[in-house]
Amino acid sequence: MIQLSGTNLQQLDTWPPGSLENLIVQQMYEDSAVYSYSSMNELSFELALRKNIVRSAHLMNESEARFATFTDSRCNPYYWQLTSAGGFLLRHGVQASEAIEDIYRNSSIYAFECATATIIIYYHALLNSIGAQLFNQIFPRLYLYSWHADPDLGLRTVSVSRFLPGDVVYFKNPDFSPETPWWRGENAVVLEDGSFFGHGAGIRTADQMIQSLNRQRVPGSNQSAYLLPSATRPAFKHLAQLAIMPRHNSDYKLHITVIHHNRSSISLNRYVTYLRKVYNQAAPKNPFS
Repeated sequence: MIQLSGTNLQQLDTWPPGSLENLIVQQMYEDSAVYSYSSMNELSFELALRKNIVRSAHLMNESEARFATFTDSRCNPYYWQLTSAGGFLLRHGVQASEAIEDIYRNSSIYAFECATATIIIYYHALLNSIGAQLFNQIFPRLYLYSWHADPDLGLRTVSVSRFLPGDVVYFKNPDFSPETPWWRGENAVVLEDGSFFGHGAGIRTADQMIQSLNRQRVPGSNQSAYLLPSATRPAFKHLAQLAIMPRHNSDYKLHITVIHHNRSSISLNRYVTYLRKVYNQAAPKNPFS
């Protein structure tokens, strides 16, 4: 169900038949969940960004960027500083838009794991949605490492009854082999036909993704990998507002701690768990408790 300003949306022919936007709107309309928007602009922005997420996933699949653990990560040193933890830190004086584009343009230079790949896809899709000037204004400082992301992306994982193109899902492999821990799971983008793109795995159906992970279990395991019933999504509405009324400086942004966990292929929820643990340890103790 789709609601605009509290009223159910009935007119679904705004977007051309056969377009990805029309497909997504139709799936939203048929979903039992309520997709609520204050304006048509908010809805249109989400549809455009979802379309670009799918496009960026396809482009990464076609690129020469390789899967690598943090230890073996690679990047273009002209745009990024490779940190000791395997992250990519935007170099001083470099435009964020140019650095993100370079990952796709000179992809053979790059290697990274699948959570980092997802963040790159988000940034690339957003860049193609709002343009370089606004992108550089909102994201003047980037650091690519696992699920670490600029707070304006507003990433969160929600339980869903159905997936939409542009969602990011997680295939969990509970009995992954300790010899290949990067196969503990796969972050994957939902594509237009219901298949999934995962960096390192390529484009596969859900069954194919699960079969691939099952081949990486500990010997004798009977616990199959499985697709979690949840989706990771950026803050579409917040980003739509920024696109209309951008802030003119980034001083307002919260400082987000980076968790250098050295575990490839984790989910966003696992990364958030690491963050909460650090914040809880740093919180002042109540002497009267």
